Amino acid sequence: MFTILRSRMHRLLPVALCAMVVGTCARNPVTGRTQLALISEAQEIQIGQQGAQDVTQSIGLVENQQLQDYVQRVGAALAADSERPNLPWTFRVVDDPTPNAFAFPGGYIFITRGLLSLMENESEMASVLGHEIGHVTARHSVTMISRAQLAQLGLGVGMIFVPELQQFGQAAGAGLQLLFLKYGRDAEHQADELGFRYALEEGYDVRQMANVFASLQRAGEKAGQSPLPAWMSSHPFPAERIQRVEQRVAALPAPPDTAGIRRDEFLGQINGMVHGENPRQGIFRGSTFLHPDLQFRMEFPQGWQLQNMTQAVIGASPRQDAVIQLTLAGQADPVAAARQFFGQQGIQAGPASQQNINGLPAVVGSFQAQTQQGVLRGLVVFVAHGGRTYQLLGYTPAQAFANYDRLLQQSFGSFQPLTDPQVLALQPNRLALVRIQQAMTLAEFNQRYPSAVSIEELALINQVPDGSARLEAGTQVKRVVAGTS
Repeated sequence: MFTILRSRMHRLLPVALCAMVVGTCARNPVTGRTQLALISEAQEIQIGQQGAQDVTQSIGLVENQQLQDYVQRVGAALAADSERPNLPWTFRVVDDPTPNAFAFPGGYIFITRGLLSLMENESEMASVLGHEIGHVTARHSVTMISRAQLAQLGLGVGMIFVPELQQFGQAAGAGLQLLFLKYGRDAEHQADELGFRYALEEGYDVRQMANVFASLQRAGEKAGQSPLPAWMSSHPFPAERIQRVEQRVAALPAPPDTAGIRRDEFLGQINGMVHGENPRQGIFRGSTFLHPDLQFRMEFPQGWQLQNMTQAVIGASPRQDAVIQLTLAGQADPVAAARQFFGQQGIQAGPASQQNINGLPAVVGSFQAQTQQGVLRGLVVFVAHGGRTYQLLGYTPAQAFANYDRLLQQSFGSFQPLTDPQVLALQPNRLALVRIQQAMTLAEFNQRYPSAVSIEELALINQVPDGSARLEAGTQVKRVVAGTS
């Protein structure tokens, strides 16, 4: 009886799934083929808006309106000739030193200042923006979301009908990631092809696209990364992508117009841009966090994993069983901020008192919180400084709290005004341009116009092999001017 019932359910399962997704197919704007789409264009835009908002709040944008307008202008021109010109296309430069670019559904595209630093001209930037536009026009993220939803639906229904499947749920979920890996590589190749076409239609020199892939490969090698083989990565191996660009260029009826390179205009836009980490946004020296703009310092426990993000500074214990989080609590005074925190649903307040921490008014309290993973115990401090209130939050599983209580108290008790004039004066390194009047090697250029980075990094951002590379007279060359340190 059970065997027969299970057999029938196996036959009924595909029918049930098909019934659930009837009417959820749509025409792909790029290929013209019908594809699975469980979210509408309006939902796609809404998802993109939320993602863009999260990036802006968590990472932050480069504070240079002229540069932002320039990137928006270039990106919007590319998108206007795409298959989806009516999306609310938005292009922004993210204040992140890591070379990267990414797209959210609905037309929200970001490129980091770290990637702009590696570029030499507008054609290179256009090829990257075009690539990200391609992800949106081909609805790659929509397809991925739809497939993931369908896979989860199928697995969930299967578990309801066939209880034996429950033991395979975790393994099946991991397998689905491998199932979608090939699609990711195909999507990257398609986005490369679309980006090539969009840039070509706007008159750019599409040969420059290969330079971006070469620079990314060099940057990865410099950072000590070992690129995965092409068949194991969602982003194809750079050498493979370079070869495809060269094949597309060779198939063109005529070579691209070099006037489309637009090198000087691009370099003029990034001249003066921050290069590398920006200490004004906070910096770790050992386990000490220093924030010159907000003028405070705080000690974190030795040996913890530390990360400075736009909205929070995070510390995690070596065993990953304790967390410290430093955030802004707004402009409310510490008493009001503490009242709001302890009034949250699920928070069980412990003893709390008003104290003075290194001359700063504060409220210190303990709490417990029930989560799906169990009970957490923690310590929270609200301290006022410079017209702002900061929240210092530390928590662990309840059974481990005794091991970290003293560490949390010591860390929170170290919060104090930053008074070191040298730290308060810290400034970031910045890109600067020099138009050389005579030919010279990069090494000779570096001797005449010293940079705050190694000769290897200087070669990387100027897209030359090494210090022996010859620079022609009249060329604009990047250097990195040191900030105060």
